[in-house]
Amino acid sequence: MTPTSLRKLPAILVIDDEVRSLEALRRTLEEDFDVLCASGADEGMEILNREQATAAIRIVLCDQRMPGTTGVRFLKEVRDRWPDIVRIILSGYTDAEDIITGVNEAGIWQYLLKPWQPEQLLLTLQRAAEVWRLQQENQRLSLDLRTAEPVLKRHVEVKQERAKSSFGLAGFARAANSPINAVCDMIGRIAPYDLSVMVTGESGTGKEMVARAIHYESRRASKAFITENCGALPDTLLESELFGYKRGAFTGAVEDRVGLFQQADGGTLFLDEIGETSPAFQVKLLRVLQEGEFRPLGSHRPVTVDIRVIAATNRDLENDVRIGRFREDLYYRLATISLHVPPLRERPMDLPLLAQRLLDSSCRSLGKSVAGFSPAVLAGIAAYRWPGNVRELQNEILRMVALSNTGLLGPELLSPRMLRTQVGETPSGEMAWAADLSGGLKERMDQLEMRVLKEAMARHRWNKSRAARELGLSRVGLRAKLVRHGLEQAE
Repeated sequence: MTPTSLRKLPAILVIDDEVRSLEALRRTLEEDFDVLCASGADEGMEILNREQATAAIRIVLCDQRMPGTTGVRFLKEVRDRWPDIVRIILSGYTDAEDIITGVNEAGIWQYLLKPWQPEQLLLTLQRAAEVWRLQQENQRLSLDLRTAEPVLKRHVEVKQERAKSSFGLAGFARAANSPINAVCDMIGRIAPYDLSVMVTGESGTGKEMVARAIHYESRRASKAFITENCGALPDTLLESELFGYKRGAFTGAVEDRVGLFQQADGGTLFLDEIGETSPAFQVKLLRVLQEGEFRPLGSHRPVTVDIRVIAATNRDLENDVRIGRFREDLYYRLATISLHVPPLRERPMDLPLLAQRLLDSSCRSLGKSVAGFSPAVLAGIAAYRWPGNVRELQNEILRMVALSNTGLLGPELLSPRMLRTQVGETPSGEMAWAADLSGGLKERMDQLEMRVLKEAMARHRWNKSRAARELGLSRVGLRAKLVRHGLEQAE
């Protein structure tokens, strides 16, 4: 007999009290199975007790009529002790009562009749071996799923918590006296309620970040947050993007497409640059918002969705409403709550925190390690007016990290635009340079001198000798002025 540890073929136990029948079965099956033979129920049970310590036997093929017992009784005991074994009866009698009893009590998989045909018997037993394999696979998968369910649930919860910490209110870099605090307070108050929100502010101020924070602080946080830039597409493409279409709705529609309204079902849809849409599209959008349903292009059936709409614009929509460029009814439908995001120039106290956070994200995205900003760079960041707001600051820091080859970001990495406008303003008129000077003449002259010094130092990348030559000063005289204005430390 082949040792259990060396078996590769599926093992089958054949029980028959007729020696010639048992030998015939062994010869027929031995090429496809590891055949164990027993001449009676007691010997068969002894083999099972020995072999099932390693779950070796997959099939029991048992004669129905045996001395002292029946195949059904024997297989019923097998079922009670080893339910995974596939049980088959082989009998020369066609007693209906035996068949019914075997199926009901012993869980017989097949009831074969003598005389048997070798090909048919082999086919049946091969199918039985496959049934055993599928049972084991099913049990393993069921166990994996039971084990995986809490693990997967925890993974989802961890990712949701991570998303909320990144995109919720905790994602805002802000000082204690920041003007963005009022916006964050309002987000916390309105997020739980399904009210439409209009977010206004200059380009690059973080209007999408505000919309994401509203979403992740709401009950919809576990659902989708979908964004669409309404100013980037013409009406026809924007309509198909938002509402979807059916195959054949227009030339090139070779398959059905699910629109963003439907993709955002249960979640939040963020419509950026809503002020750039045409009056014709505004009518269609208003209908969807009023009815809560829409029809994909080419479809006759309406689709109902449950979404929260947040819109954003850098335009003065109230003025657009007055001149008839934007529909008044759509404006009030979208602007149940209005939030204005202040520009970065009104948030100087946030710049150090924001710059550090953007530096960390830039290092992660580029795979580089940077120790931080030099004092000169921090001074330049604080002095610059940031007309492009947070987006411009992000791009500036990303550029510096990409170009850096040292651990500290120095002023030599600043972009030419920042070096040219280090004073902090782009002149818009002959007297624009004096627009925000304050105090008496001496104070204003001091402020102007400090700006000239900062601009010259930044343009010459804090090289005192070159800046002194340009300004007609000695190096010692320049240093004295820098110290007087508190700029020496910034170097």
